[in-house]
Amino acid sequence: MKSILVFLLGLLLISCTSNKNKFKMNNKIVIAHRGASGYLPEHTLESKAMAYAMKPNFIEQDLVLSKDDVPVVIHDIYLDDVTDVAIKFPHRKREDNRFYVIDFTFDELQTLNVYERFNPKTGKQVYKDRFPTKTGNFKLHSLQQEIELIQGLNASTGSNIGIYPEIKAPEFHKQEGKKLTEIVLKVLTDYGYTTKKDNCILQCFDAKELERIRKDLKSDLFLVQLIEFTEETKQLKHFASYSDGIGPWYKQILDKKVNGKWQFTSLVSDAHQLDLKVHPYTFRADALDEFSTFEEMMQTLIYEANIDGAFTDFPDKMVNFINSNN
Repeated sequence: MKSILVFLLGLLLISCTSNKNKFKMNNKIVIAHRGASGYLPEHTLESKAMAYAMKPNFIEQDLVLSKDDVPVVIHDIYLDDVTDVAIKFPHRKREDNRFYVIDFTFDELQTLNVYERFNPKTGKQVYKDRFPTKTGNFKLHSLQQEIELIQGLNASTGSNIGIYPEIKAPEFHKQEGKKLTEIVLKVLTDYGYTTKKDNCILQCFDAKELERIRKDLKSDLFLVQLIEFTEETKQLKHFASYSDGIGPWYKQILDKKVNGKWQFTSLVSDAHQLDLKVHPYTFRADALDEFSTFEEMMQTLIYEANIDGAFTDFPDKMVNFINSNN
């Protein structure tokens, strides 16, 4: 693991000395989805350091609370598909046979090894050509630790990379007696993220919770309403009453191919008419589905569909693609 850290530091130094501030902020932003998750296990500090060196505009943090109310950077409320929790704490699973972040203190969580995502029932790696699962010595970390890494690198490199946190499963946390949103907003405020100018975009799938953040909790952050279901694409006027952008599944933008050329739904144009930015998820070079190449996917959605930015597991590829088109 020391060799990986040395490699990442070297990569970061090369990036900062040879391409310092080369990637300029424009209307096509790159969001490092769970870090450089196409190359290193998602939501590890190593993945975030590698992503930083790739010069995206923002790095994403999915947030779940620990038992002792520490906001932990992890994609799900579950632990068993990215850690060795089933081996270290076999008797701590719930009746549904899942292991929950919220049932462990932050100190306990930091004893776990974090792996490339795998199926907990079969043990098979989800993306077979990525970092070999069940290897390495990666750990979970807090929102505070990641912010300090990103802000520290901003200070030492002269860059200005932002954060893009997500409130995960707020209703679940409320049922567990936890105030995830309030705790996250307090941390963001403590580190200087309070307005739309502070290089922080806050996202959530739960529309009621995101509206509460704006109207009841009086947040002035840039808010993005994530969209999962097709019927939600018809609620843009309501979303525009409290949010600044939407984050749809990219497939909700695609309609059909006519004579080999993609036609699009009205989602992007409808959002733009309401002054909503559009940041779809997730661009993966190793999961192309409708596209023959990653370049085709990026060209189609970033430029032809005219989105404003995107979440990607491969931030270096998207940064390079956008730079080559500027």
